[in-house]
Amino acid sequence: MSIPCVVGTDLGSTTTKSIVLDEHGEILGRGITNSRSNYDQAAQVARTEAFIDARFNLLRRKVSAAAGPAALARLLRAFRLEQTLAQLRRLHELVAGAATFTVPPDLQTAAAEAVAAIVARIEKDELSHFAAVNPPVRSDFFRDTVGSAWSAVAEEIGDPAGVSYDLLLGLYDKCIIQVENEPLALGFGDHIDAALARMGDGAVVRTGVRHAVDAEFDVRGEVGTGYGRQRLPFPKEMIRSEILCHGLGASVMFGGTRTVLDIGGQDTKAIQVDEQGIVTSFQMNDRCAAGCGRYLGYIADEMSLGLHELGPLAQQASRAVKINSTCTVFAGAELRERLSLGERREDILAGLHRAIMLRAMSLLARSGGVSNEFTFTGGVANNPAAVAALRELVRENYGDLTLNISPDSIYTGALGGAVFAHRSAH
Repeated sequence: MSIPCVVGTDLGSTTTKSIVLDEHGEILGRGITNSRSNYDQAAQVARTEAFIDARFNLLRRKVSAAAGPAALARLLRAFRLEQTLAQLRRLHELVAGAATFTVPPDLQTAAAEAVAAIVARIEKDELSHFAAVNPPVRSDFFRDTVGSAWSAVAEEIGDPAGVSYDLLLGLYDKCIIQVENEPLALGFGDHIDAALARMGDGAVVRTGVRHAVDAEFDVRGEVGTGYGRQRLPFPKEMIRSEILCHGLGASVMFGGTRTVLDIGGQDTKAIQVDEQGIVTSFQMNDRCAAGCGRYLGYIADEMSLGLHELGPLAQQASRAVKINSTCTVFAGAELRERLSLGERREDILAGLHRAIMLRAMSLLARSGGVSNEFTFTGGVANNPAAVAALRELVRENYGDLTLNISPDSIYTGALGGAVFAHRSAH
């Protein structure tokens, strides 16, 4: 079975996203990965993930009525578990190799045992998460999930006089980027049988799986965009600017969109569009990462938190501490100063989120203000504290407007690129 499709890829500074559209312009699959330092690998991994997701959607279309959404959701969770376990085994292999070169000979046996203990604990936690009836929502990224667990266990078992926490964390840091950038554990056919076996039943699902495995995708067009778009292996005429793709993508997601705010890892974009999604004006903060995703990532590192933990923690604040600067260079110093003065980190984070949104509001004003409907996109749109601060500031300055935020807002640029590709192919 051959399926005509197009692909849009948004190569961002921190995350890379791909979207596959079918011949009718409907979303068939989405994929995302950390960009980190290897744009070429990131584009490959995100694209592969999008086609895996497309195969799962083909499976849903084939058997959803007979198997039910619960069975399909559990199969997807089982598949993701198999991917994670494969990447965890690869991480263990790389860390063991790194330890032979960096750990003193007299500590190598103890280091190997400590690493094995960390990996075993993480594997146990992953199996428990899969077995849970209503597991907590977690980050989509292997680094975030495994990194926080690795740090916690390393702190627990680390021996300051021997195999220390710093040594164990250093081994992890040496190897995690390679694991992320390898197209490992991503093939649909590589893990779907193991996922089915873990489920233990479902003849109807098995029939649908064969249908999804046998599908062949006929890619008839690809458009690339994003911070690293010049690294994408596309013809020059198939590269589009971030501004155009985010404007069009937001308009496709929410047809009434007239103003778009995109806060990504490296920059912030304030965009005005017409009823066709065509950009009429814009402003872009591209001189530094102040107030963007990388800034929040730096704050998370300073507080030894996962990036996904910042928003929920900020929502526990009793007040918002006034922050004087959103400059990444000075953020650590001001953060430490506030903590030394006895300020609660929840209150500091609330102030940080408000400061970020004040900066974004200034950019929006220079682009033409905020018009109804207003669509917020990018990874920061998944941060509940950022959304709350933005709602408050928009209401204060522009009144009650419709604020659109999609759970898939991080894919907006990739969607715009895919729509451009679809239009070119048809």
